[in-house]
Amino acid sequence: MDGGVVLYRHGIDVLEVARMEAALRRSGPGFLARAFTPAEIAECGGDAARLAGRWAAKEAVIKCFDATPICFPRRRIEIVGQPSGAPRVRLLGDAQGARVQVSITHDAGLAIASAWLEMPEPSERPLLPPAAVRLPARPDDGHKGTFGTMVVVAGSRGLTGAAYLSATAGVRSGAGLVRLLVAEGVYPILAVKCTEAMAMPLPEEAPGALGLTALEAVEEHLRAATVALIGPGLGRYPGTWDLVRELVPRARCPLVLDADALNALAVLHGRLGRLGDAPRVLTPHPGEMARLTGRSTAEVQGTRRETALAAAREWDSVVVLKGARTVVAAPDGRLSEDPHQVPALASGGTGDVLAGLITGLMAQGLDAYTAAVTGVYVHAEAGRRLQSRLGSAGVLASELLGEMPLVMRSMRGSG
Repeated sequence: MDGGVVLYRHGIDVLEVARMEAALRRSGPGFLARAFTPAEIAECGGDAARLAGRWAAKEAVIKCFDATPICFPRRRIEIVGQPSGAPRVRLLGDAQGARVQVSITHDAGLAIASAWLEMPEPSERPLLPPAAVRLPARPDDGHKGTFGTMVVVAGSRGLTGAAYLSATAGVRSGAGLVRLLVAEGVYPILAVKCTEAMAMPLPEEAPGALGLTALEAVEEHLRAATVALIGPGLGRYPGTWDLVRELVPRARCPLVLDADALNALAVLHGRLGRLGDAPRVLTPHPGEMARLTGRSTAEVQGTRRETALAAAREWDSVVVLKGARTVVAAPDGRLSEDPHQVPALASGGTGDVLAGLITGLMAQGLDAYTAAVTGVYVHAEAGRRLQSRLGSAGVLASELLGEMPLVMRSMRGSG
């Protein structure tokens, strides 16, 4: 089983063959139909010893599931012979990743059965993904160009961690190339911090802050990009916000807008309208959504689905309203609610990772809505797995970076 905590159980049961003979004389076909499947009845052919072996094996399997969330009654446990003669167990229902083996023997009028259960620890089992979740293809003959170029415009003095986390999340998503555009004043930090993402310095307008002086350079990089992420850690320097407001409607490539890019747009609430000709994804938390829409945070939280869908239609963009059970809305009316509630993700930097992950999935060819729903699920599932090991407090945003590829590997393996 894939890298998680595995639960092992062993069950044993013994039944006198004479007791099975008595049950058959007393109740006959009615008893058989209650306790055994048609395949078992046909295979045993009324032989009391063989039926006693099946009964004991079912009881041994049931004992294995004691103290687990799974319950299988005898009628939903089928034990039939394989071509080799060894018994094979079929669990007729949602086995939740459980695998069971049994052995049956007879001695001195007794049927003796042992069962061995292997299953993921209940906290390790992934939640059912929303219908729109889909990972990008990874063809065997793929190369860097196959998996897209992602540009990240992020970071400022004191906020270099956001730039690192979002760019590295793009790499971890599987994007072919990730270019991180930063103000020249913070470039030395990120040149050391980022090894797989390529940090590139741009002219700054204030210490560690980008402004309109970088507009031409940014647009040149965007022309070669499959998709771009703007916002993580950009800061609140007025010139930076002017740069964002110039870039968003002009960029011809798809954009993911997060954090300070959203703050830059929030001053236009009520006048935002359509945000460009190419696809746009906005990833606000409830406070950012309140500023974008001119409503209170309480109002946003009380109408999460309706608020996200109305904003998606107004802005002609995919909207990811973050929080417990994150909502993703598309301008065409599609809506998805993620099943996760992971308090361990309530810490600084986790949103930067999510933005980079969604952008990286778009770089690999997923449409904006599918990338958003999939990114939200992978990110939250990575958080849930970390929470199951570390607890609901103290998970670092950077720890998500190593967990996300494991989640995606599990998803591909189970698909």
